[in-house]
Amino acid sequence: MKITEQIKQPIAYEMELFEQKFLLAMSSKVALLNRITTYIVNRKGKQMRPMFVFLVAKMIDNGQVSERTYRGAAVIELIHTATLVHDDVVDDSNRRRGFFSINALWKNKIAVLIGDYLLSKGLLLSIDNNDFDLLKIISVAVREMSEGELLQIEKARQLDITEAVYYDIIRQKTATLIAACCSLGAASVKPNSPDVDTMRKFGELIGMAFQIKDDLFDYGSEAIGKPTGIDIKEQKMTLPLIYVLNTCTKKEKSWLINSVKNHNKDKKRVKEVIAFVKSNHGLDYAVNKMKSFQAEALKLLDGYPESQFKNSLVLMVNYVIERKK
Repeated sequence: MKITEQIKQPIAYEMELFEQKFLLAMSSKVALLNRITTYIVNRKGKQMRPMFVFLVAKMIDNGQVSERTYRGAAVIELIHTATLVHDDVVDDSNRRRGFFSINALWKNKIAVLIGDYLLSKGLLLSIDNNDFDLLKIISVAVREMSEGELLQIEKARQLDITEAVYYDIIRQKTATLIAACCSLGAASVKPNSPDVDTMRKFGELIGMAFQIKDDLFDYGSEAIGKPTGIDIKEQKMTLPLIYVLNTCTKKEKSWLINSVKNHNKDKKRVKEVIAFVKSNHGLDYAVNKMKSFQAEALKLLDGYPESQFKNSLVLMVNYVIERKK
Protein backbone atom coordinates (compact mmCIF):
# COMPACT_ATOMS: atom_id res chain seq x y z
CA MET A 1 0.00 0.00 0.00
CA LYS A 2 1.26 3.47 -0.88
CA ILE A 3 2.22 5.54 2.15
CA THR A 4 -0.35 8.25 1.31
CA GLU A 5 -3.09 5.58 1.28
CA GLN A 6 -1.81 4.25 4.60
CA ILE A 7 -1.95 7.75 6.13
CA LYS A 8 -5.48 8.28 4.79
CA GLN A 9 -6.85 4.92 6.02
CA PRO A 10 -8.19 6.03 9.46
CA ILE A 11 -9.99 9.00 7.88
CA ALA A 12 -11.10 7.40 4.58
CA TYR A 13 -14.81 7.89 5.37
CA GLU A 14 -14.33 11.55 6.37
CA MET A 15 -12.26 12.29 3.26
CA GLU A 16 -14.95 10.81 1.01
CA LEU A 17 -17.68 12.85 2.68
CA PHE A 18 -15.44 15.91 2.61
CA GLU A 19 -15.08 15.70 -1.18
CA GLN A 20 -18.87 15.87 -1.59
CA LYS A 21 -19.15 18.78 0.83
CA PHE A 22 -16.23 20.56 -0.84
CA LEU A 23 -17.84 20.40 -4.29
CA LEU A 24 -21.04 21.83 -2.79
CA ALA A 25 -19.07 24.61 -1.07
CA MET A 26 -17.67 25.63 -4.48
CA SER A 27 -20.95 25.61 -6.39
CA SER A 28 -22.37 28.70 -8.08
CA LYS A 29 -25.31 29.78 -10.29
CA VAL A 30 -22.84 30.74 -13.03
CA ALA A 31 -22.29 27.89 -15.50
CA LEU A 32 -18.72 28.98 -16.41
CA LEU A 33 -17.76 29.02 -12.73
CA ASN A 34 -19.14 25.52 -12.19
CA ARG A 35 -17.29 24.23 -15.24
CA ILE A 36 -13.99 25.60 -13.90
CA THR A 37 -14.53 24.49 -10.28
CA THR A 38 -15.40 20.95 -11.48
CA TYR A 39 -12.15 20.98 -13.48
CA ILE A 40 -10.26 21.99 -10.30
CA VAL A 41 -11.90 19.32 -8.12
CA ASN A 42 -11.21 16.56 -10.65
CA ARG A 43 -7.51 17.40 -10.66
CA LYS A 44 -6.95 17.45 -6.92
CA GLY A 45 -3.52 16.70 -5.47
CA LYS A 46 -2.72 14.48 -2.47
CA GLN A 47 -5.08 16.58 -0.28
CA MET A 48 -2.54 16.70 2.53
CA ARG A 49 -4.15 19.79 4.04
CA PRO A 50 -7.64 18.38 4.71
CA MET A 51 -5.96 15.18 5.90
CA PHE A 52 -4.10 17.17 8.57
CA VAL A 53 -7.40 18.79 9.68
CA PHE A 54 -9.19 15.43 10.14
CA LEU A 55 -6.26 13.53 11.66
CA VAL A 56 -5.59 16.24 14.26
CA ALA A 57 -9.30 16.57 15.17
CA LYS A 58 -9.67 12.81 15.61
CA MET A 59 -6.41 12.44 17.54
CA ILE A 60 -7.31 15.04 20.16
CA ASP A 61 -11.01 14.17 20.48
CA ASN A 62 -11.05 10.36 20.69
CA GLY A 63 -11.79 9.75 17.05
CA GLN A 64 -14.57 12.36 16.81
CA VAL A 65 -15.11 15.05 14.20
CA SER A 66 -17.86 17.66 13.94
CA GLU A 67 -19.51 19.64 11.14
CA ARG A 68 -17.04 22.39 12.06
CA THR A 69 -14.19 20.01 11.15
CA TYR A 70 -15.63 19.56 7.65
CA ARG A 71 -16.09 23.32 7.29
CA GLY A 72 -12.54 23.93 8.51
CA ALA A 73 -11.16 21.46 5.96
CA ALA A 74 -13.27 23.02 3.19
CA VAL A 75 -12.17 26.56 4.08
CA ILE A 76 -8.49 25.62 4.07
CA GLU A 77 -8.85 23.82 0.72
CA LEU A 78 -10.79 26.73 -0.84
CA ILE A 79 -8.18 29.25 0.28
CA HIS A 80 -5.26 27.01 -0.68
CA THR A 81 -6.76 26.46 -4.15
CA ALA A 82 -7.32 30.21 -4.54
CA THR A 83 -3.64 30.88 -3.79
CA LEU A 84 -2.53 28.22 -6.30
CA VAL A 85 -4.72 29.71 -9.04
CA HIS A 86 -3.31 33.18 -8.31
CA ASP A 87 0.26 31.81 -8.12
CA ASP A 88 -0.04 30.34 -11.62
CA VAL A 89 -1.05 33.77 -12.94
CA VAL A 90 1.83 35.50 -11.13
CA ASP A 91 4.36 32.88 -12.30
CA ASP A 92 2.87 32.75 -15.80
CA SER A 93 2.73 28.99 -15.35
CA ASN A 94 0.80 26.83 -17.83
CA ARG A 95 0.87 23.57 -15.88
CA ARG A 96 -0.29 22.51 -12.43
CA ARG A 97 0.10 18.89 -11.21
CA GLY A 98 0.68 17.75 -14.79
CA PHE A 99 -2.51 19.37 -16.14
CA PHE A 100 -3.15 22.71 -17.79
CA SER A 101 -3.52 25.54 -15.26
CA ILE A 102 -6.68 27.67 -15.11
CA ASN A 103 -4.91 30.67 -16.69
CA ALA A 104 -3.63 28.46 -19.55
CA LEU A 105 -7.16 27.29 -20.39
CA TRP A 106 -9.26 30.33 -19.53
CA LYS A 107 -6.75 33.23 -19.54
CA ASN A 108 -5.48 35.41 -16.69
CA LYS A 109 -8.54 37.59 -16.12
CA ILE A 110 -10.81 34.60 -15.48
CA ALA A 111 -8.13 32.88 -13.35
CA VAL A 112 -7.79 35.95 -11.09
CA LEU A 113 -11.59 36.17 -10.73
CA ILE A 114 -11.79 32.42 -9.93
CA GLY A 115 -9.15 32.87 -7.23
CA ASP A 116 -11.11 35.79 -5.76
CA TYR A 117 -14.33 33.76 -5.90
CA LEU A 118 -12.78 30.79 -4.04
CA LEU A 119 -11.31 33.12 -1.42
CA SER A 120 -14.67 34.79 -0.77
CA LYS A 121 -16.43 31.39 -0.69
CA GLY A 122 -14.02 30.27 2.02
CA LEU A 123 -14.54 33.41 4.10
CA LEU A 124 -18.35 33.26 3.75
CA LEU A 125 -18.44 29.57 4.71
CA SER A 126 -16.95 30.57 8.08
CA ILE A 127 -19.02 33.74 8.54
CA ASP A 128 -22.36 32.09 7.66
CA ASN A 129 -21.75 29.47 10.35
CA ASN A 130 -20.34 31.87 12.98
CA ASP A 131 -16.99 30.05 12.90
CA PHE A 132 -15.16 33.28 13.74
CA ASP A 133 -12.32 31.47 15.56
CA LEU A 134 -11.68 29.36 12.44
CA LEU A 135 -11.92 32.47 10.25
CA LYS A 136 -9.25 34.20 12.34
CA ILE A 137 -6.87 31.24 11.99
CA ILE A 138 -7.22 31.19 8.21
CA SER A 139 -7.08 34.98 7.79
CA VAL A 140 -3.79 35.16 9.71
CA ALA A 141 -2.42 32.42 7.42
CA VAL A 142 -3.41 34.33 4.25
CA ARG A 143 -1.78 37.53 5.56
CA GLU A 144 1.43 35.70 6.47
CA MET A 145 1.62 33.89 3.12
CA SER A 146 1.41 37.21 1.26
CA GLU A 147 4.04 38.78 3.53
CA GLY A 148 6.35 35.78 3.08
CA GLU A 149 6.13 35.94 -0.72
CA LEU A 150 6.83 39.68 -0.73
CA LEU A 151 9.73 39.31 1.72
CA GLN A 152 11.27 36.68 -0.57
CA ILE A 153 10.91 38.94 -3.63
CA GLU A 154 12.45 41.87 -1.75
CA LYS A 155 15.40 39.81 -0.50
CA ALA A 156 16.02 38.08 -3.85
CA ARG A 157 16.83 41.49 -5.33
CA GLN A 158 19.71 42.01 -2.90
CA LEU A 159 20.70 38.37 -2.29
CA ASP A 160 21.39 39.26 1.34
CA ILE A 161 19.40 36.55 3.06
CA THR A 162 20.63 35.34 6.44
CA GLU A 163 19.56 31.96 7.78
CA ALA A 164 17.18 33.71 10.21
CA VAL A 165 15.48 35.65 7.38
CA TYR A 166 15.23 32.44 5.33
CA TYR A 167 13.37 30.76 8.22
CA ASP A 168 11.06 33.78 8.43
CA ILE A 169 10.29 33.48 4.71
CA ILE A 170 9.55 29.75 4.73
CA ARG A 171 7.58 29.98 7.99
CA GLN A 172 5.28 32.54 6.41
CA LYS A 173 5.25 31.22 2.84
CA THR A 174 4.79 27.49 3.45
CA ALA A 175 4.63 26.54 7.12
CA THR A 176 1.85 28.95 8.06
CA LEU A 177 -0.75 27.11 5.94
CA ILE A 178 0.10 23.68 7.40
CA ALA A 179 0.08 25.30 10.87
CA ALA A 180 -3.41 26.65 10.08
CA CYS A 181 -4.62 23.16 9.04
CA CYS A 182 -3.48 21.61 12.31
CA SER A 183 -4.80 24.40 14.55
CA LEU A 184 -8.11 24.37 12.61
CA GLY A 185 -8.42 20.63 13.25
CA ALA A 186 -7.92 21.21 16.98
CA ALA A 187 -10.16 24.31 17.16
CA SER A 188 -12.98 22.52 15.29
CA VAL A 189 -13.44 20.01 18.13
CA LYS A 190 -11.83 21.73 21.14
CA PRO A 191 -12.10 25.51 20.67
CA ASN A 192 -9.93 27.70 22.93
CA SER A 193 -8.03 24.67 24.32
CA PRO A 194 -4.21 24.55 24.67
CA ASP A 195 -4.32 21.92 21.87
CA VAL A 196 -5.04 24.67 19.32
CA ASP A 197 -1.65 26.29 19.92
CA THR A 198 0.23 22.99 20.33
CA MET A 199 -1.11 21.78 17.00
CA ARG A 200 -0.34 25.11 15.32
CA LYS A 201 3.29 24.71 16.41
CA PHE A 202 3.27 21.08 15.25
CA GLY A 203 2.05 22.12 11.79
CA GLU A 204 4.56 24.95 11.58
CA LEU A 205 7.47 22.59 12.27
CA ILE A 206 6.27 20.14 9.61
CA GLY A 207 5.89 23.03 7.16
CA MET A 208 9.48 24.13 7.80
CA ALA A 209 10.76 20.59 7.17
CA PHE A 210 8.54 20.32 4.07
CA GLN A 211 9.99 23.49 2.50
CA ILE A 212 13.61 22.53 3.22
CA LYS A 213 12.91 19.18 1.52
CA ASP A 214 11.57 21.08 -1.50
CA ASP A 215 14.72 23.21 -1.55
CA LEU A 216 16.86 20.07 -1.53
CA PHE A 217 15.11 18.80 -4.69
CA ASP A 218 16.70 21.69 -6.56
CA TYR A 219 20.01 19.89 -6.10
CA GLY A 220 18.67 16.70 -7.69
CA SER A 221 16.90 13.57 -6.41
CA GLU A 222 16.31 10.00 -7.51
CA ALA A 223 12.82 10.86 -8.80
CA ILE A 224 13.89 13.95 -10.71
CA GLY A 225 17.03 12.16 -11.85
CA LYS A 226 19.24 15.19 -12.39
CA PRO A 227 19.95 18.53 -10.70
CA THR A 228 17.36 21.08 -11.74
CA GLY A 229 18.82 24.37 -10.51
CA ILE A 230 15.45 26.11 -10.94
CA ASP A 231 15.79 28.04 -7.65
CA ILE A 232 19.21 29.30 -8.74
CA LYS A 233 17.82 30.37 -12.13
CA GLU A 234 15.07 32.26 -10.29
CA GLN A 235 17.60 33.74 -7.82
CA LYS A 236 15.86 32.12 -4.87
CA MET A 237 18.15 31.86 -1.88
CA THR A 238 17.63 28.48 -0.22
CA LEU A 239 19.22 26.94 2.87
CA PRO A 240 22.04 24.90 1.20
CA LEU A 241 23.23 28.01 -0.67
CA ILE A 242 22.83 30.35 2.33
CA TYR A 243 24.90 28.02 4.52
CA VAL A 244 27.72 27.81 1.97
CA LEU A 245 27.69 31.60 1.40
CA ASN A 246 28.21 32.07 5.13
CA THR A 247 31.02 29.53 5.45
CA CYS A 248 33.13 29.92 2.28
CA THR A 249 36.02 32.33 1.64
CA LYS A 250 35.47 35.93 0.55
CA LYS A 251 36.62 35.13 -2.98
CA GLU A 252 34.30 32.10 -3.26
CA LYS A 253 31.42 34.16 -1.89
CA SER A 254 31.80 36.86 -4.54
CA TRP A 255 31.98 34.13 -7.24
CA LEU A 256 28.78 32.54 -5.88
CA ILE A 257 26.88 35.84 -5.67
CA ASN A 258 28.06 36.86 -9.14
CA SER A 259 26.96 33.44 -10.49
CA VAL A 260 23.45 33.71 -9.01
CA LYS A 261 23.06 37.38 -9.93
CA ASN A 262 24.52 37.53 -13.43
CA HIS A 263 24.96 33.97 -14.73
CA ASN A 264 21.83 32.27 -13.42
CA LYS A 265 20.68 31.39 -16.96
CA ASP A 266 24.02 29.80 -17.88
CA LYS A 267 23.47 26.02 -17.52
CA LYS A 268 27.18 25.23 -17.10
CA ARG A 269 27.59 27.89 -14.38
CA VAL A 270 24.44 26.72 -12.55
CA LYS A 271 25.85 23.17 -12.56
CA GLU A 272 29.12 24.50 -11.08
CA VAL A 273 27.19 26.30 -8.31
CA ILE A 274 25.29 23.09 -7.51
CA ALA A 275 28.53 21.09 -7.36
CA PHE A 276 30.18 23.76 -5.16
CA VAL A 277 27.24 23.81 -2.71
CA LYS A 278 27.31 20.00 -2.50
CA SER A 279 31.05 19.74 -1.93
CA ASN A 280 30.91 22.42 0.78
CA HIS A 281 28.33 20.50 2.86
CA GLY A 282 25.36 22.77 2.03
CA LEU A 283 23.09 19.76 1.50
CA ASP A 284 24.27 17.95 4.65
CA TYR A 285 23.60 21.07 6.71
CA ALA A 286 20.08 21.50 5.26
CA VAL A 287 19.24 17.80 5.81
CA ASN A 288 20.30 18.07 9.47
CA LYS A 289 18.14 21.18 9.97
CA MET A 290 15.19 19.46 8.29
CA LYS A 291 15.58 16.45 10.58
CA SER A 292 15.71 18.67 13.67
CA PHE A 293 12.38 20.28 12.68
CA GLN A 294 10.98 16.77 12.15
CA ALA A 295 12.18 15.59 15.59
CA GLU A 296 10.68 18.68 17.27
CA ALA A 297 7.32 18.07 15.55
CA LEU A 298 7.24 14.42 16.60
CA LYS A 299 8.07 15.39 20.20
CA LEU A 300 4.87 17.47 20.34
CA LEU A 301 2.85 14.31 19.65
CA ASP A 302 4.31 12.54 22.70
CA GLY A 303 1.69 14.10 24.99
CA TYR A 304 -1.20 12.45 23.13
CA PRO A 305 -2.44 8.88 23.72
CA GLU A 306 -1.60 6.18 21.17
CA SER A 307 -4.15 5.89 18.37
CA GLN A 308 -4.35 5.13 14.66
CA PHE A 309 -4.77 8.87 14.04
CA LYS A 310 -1.57 9.69 15.90
CA ASN A 311 0.20 6.92 13.96
CA SER A 312 -0.97 8.47 10.70
CA LEU A 313 0.33 11.89 11.77
CA VAL A 314 3.73 10.30 12.57
CA LEU A 315 3.68 8.67 9.11
CA MET A 316 2.79 12.04 7.59
CA VAL A 317 5.72 13.80 9.31
CA ASN A 318 8.11 11.10 8.10
CA TYR A 319 6.61 11.12 4.59
CA VAL A 320 7.22 14.88 4.33
CA ILE A 321 10.97 14.42 4.58
CA GLU A 322 11.32 11.03 2.90
CA ARG A 323 9.23 11.74 -0.22
CA LYS A 324 11.03 11.45 -3.55
CA LYS A 325 9.30 14.36 -5.33
